[in-house]
Amino acid sequence: MTPMKMRRLAQCVASACAAGLLLHGGAASAIGLQQAYQAALQNDPMFQAAIHEYEGGQQNRIIGRAGLLPNLSADYSNSHNRADVNAADALGNTQLTHPVYNSHVAQVSLRQTIIGLDAWAKYKQGVAQTDYSSSQFALHQQDLVVRVATTYMDALLANEQLRLAQAARDMYAEQKKVNDHLFEKGEGTKTDMLETQSRLDLAEAQVLEGEDNVRVTRAALAAIVGDEVTSLDDLAPGFRPPPPPPGGFDALKASALADNPEITSARYAIEAAHQEVNKARAGHAPHLDFVASYAKNTAQTIDTYNQESTVRSIGIQLNVPLYSGGSVVAASRQAVAGQEKARSDMQVATDKVLIELRKQYATVLSSVARIAALDKAVASSELLIKATQQSIKGGVRINLDLLNAQQQLYTSKRDLAQARYSYLAAVLKVRAAAGTISADDLREVAAYFH
Repeated sequence: MTPMKMRRLAQCVASACAAGLLLHGGAASAIGLQQAYQAALQNDPMFQAAIHEYEGGQQNRIIGRAGLLPNLSADYSNSHNRADVNAADALGNTQLTHPVYNSHVAQVSLRQTIIGLDAWAKYKQGVAQTDYSSSQFALHQQDLVVRVATTYMDALLANEQLRLAQAARDMYAEQKKVNDHLFEKGEGTKTDMLETQSRLDLAEAQVLEGEDNVRVTRAALAAIVGDEVTSLDDLAPGFRPPPPPPGGFDALKASALADNPEITSARYAIEAAHQEVNKARAGHAPHLDFVASYAKNTAQTIDTYNQESTVRSIGIQLNVPLYSGGSVVAASRQAVAGQEKARSDMQVATDKVLIELRKQYATVLSSVARIAALDKAVASSELLIKATQQSIKGGVRINLDLLNAQQQLYTSKRDLAQARYSYLAAVLKVRAAAGTISADDLREVAAYFH
């Protein structure tokens, strides 16, 4: 991972730890998209877990490097001893004595690896694991941007669908009053009343469903931002889709292969698995250490219980493994299998990312035309309702035609709202798949809300 990316990750961790508690501990309140993201940095449990995982993963480099650095240790023991000693004197007579003495042993030892293929492989593995942790955190960071945006827009879409359902219900209720009035005057029919009542009952059911959907989507958003949400910023009127990402699909694909954190993580996982192979094979390699020690002993053994000694030692220690029961060979085969699995996992991750990129890019391109078409459909449906009302007065059309026109307007407005939010979500998902998404992209999308 480049130093610039590392700095960006560090800044994100700092931002997450220092973000103000915009919603935490306060009363339920309205929240904008940018505010939701800032609150999620502080309160989203998935992102908090990612921060701790990242902090732990950064220690792998230090753990791996430790095997290449000097190892210094100190030992001390103090024991009280009583011995039974049979000793012959000058005349050959055996005499039993019971010396009682205290032993003191103090030693400082230094060990420094000179040649250790396993230690070098462990260090390189620690570096790869640290880089893997950084890439995983970048993936969680991008995932948070997308999750906040999509959950926020799901809640907005639920709000809009509820408003449309309520408007349709009110429209059918008003139409029912008209039908009832005409029937009382003898100008309407029982069929007209039943048709309108049927649509009204269906609209009532859709309103109830919409209310449930609003509660569910707001609960999902509250789980991310850490507090209940009562209102959201709406999409600005007259919304027009921004232009699609520049460069076309090929440029986005190249960016994804180079920068997508899921693919990058898989690449580091392969490197870590490769170093695991080197570690296992190093079980057959000689190990050479530089060793030094300083020891001060008092009555260390029964033979020296009345002596004090100081020993200074310096030298090298060579260990040459000869046979370990086949464990090194088996461990090497196991590590090679793990490396091949990591390669396959990377291909799976690459295919997954590119399929998602193609899917979301196609959604971005098609949504522009779809939004334009639905804009026209809404305008046409509004004109159709007016024309149908006039035609009913002239006896050309009937009540069912008006109900169908009203249903068509409701459906067109619902589909238009869904297409707009799907477009904005797809834009963010394209950038996420390409590995370029950041909080700046969320700020850009937030500008379309008020």
